[in-house]
Formats: sequence, structure tokens, C-alpha cells
Amino acid sequence: MRKQRTRQIADYGLLTALALVLSYLESLVPAFFAVPGMKLGLTNVVVLIALYRMGWKQALAVNFVRILLVSMTFGNAFSLFYAMAGGMLSGIVMILLKKTEKFSMLGVSVAGGVFHNVGQILVAMLLLETWQIVSYLLVLWVSGIAAGAVIGIISYETLKRLPAPLGHS
Repeated sequence: MRKQRTRQIADYGLLTALALVLSYLESLVPAFFAVPGMKLGLTNVVVLIALYRMGWKQALAVNFVRILLVSMTFGNAFSLFYAMAGGMLSGIVMILLKKTEKFSMLGVSVAGGVFHNVGQILVAMLLLETWQIVSYLLVLWVSGIAAGAVIGIISYETLKRLPAPLGHS
């Protein structure tokens, strides 16, 4: 029992550290398109792997901790609000879709990419006190679908290559 708990703590630490490294690497890459704030979302690889190998509670925990740490390390209070809204909404949607067992990892990831943007637009609407920013959502949906597909493929291929379950059910 104690050995399993130690393994679980180590897994959380490894995934959180990997998310921080991926976030840092992503911050070094200039914007891909003329879409302000658009990123590939490499840290979502970690969330998907946690979801599919550890379970939904662990994925939610890893997602929450990585959002806090990344925001404190590379961002500010506003980036925390945007990241928390987008990251937690996308995480919840991915958990719910996976639970239905009707979606592949690719579909779960694409939905996560889209809902990440929905969460961020909702926060922007609140903070900027305007609903007009919702027009930006169409552009973000396209980028969310594309990024979600890339992340889904990377996550699937990575998961196939992991040698053994991370010690959780």
C-alpha cells in the first residue's frame, strides 16, 4: 500500500514536471498564426496521458496543479484566470467524453482544444465586460480543432509507447 502511494506521488511529480517543461518549450516558439494567444497546447499531452493511464481524478489534479504552476512561473493573475477557465473546462469535457466510451482519444483531444477556447472567451467576456468578443470564437474553434487533433495524435502515439501503466486504475 505504501509503495503504491509513493509511486502515485512520483507519477504526479513526473507528469507535473513534464507539463512545466512542455509549457516552457512552447513559450519559446513564436505564434504559429495571426491569432493572438494561440498555442499548440503541448501540456495537454500530459493531461490526456494522465486521463487515459491514471484516471479522471488524477488527470484533473495534474491539470489543476500544472495550471497553477505554469501561471505562477510564466504568467500573471490574468493568465491564471484564462488558463484556469480554459484548462478546467476542457479537462471536464475530455473526462465526460472519455467516460461515454464513444470517442477516440483524438476526438476527446479535439473537444478539449475547442472547449479550452470556449472557457477563455467566457473569461474574456467577463473581464472585458463585452459579449462582442464572442465573434473571435470561430477563429479559435478552427485553431482548437487543429491543435486538438495534433495533440491527440501525439498523445495517442506517446501512450502506445509507454512501457507499463503508471500504477493507477
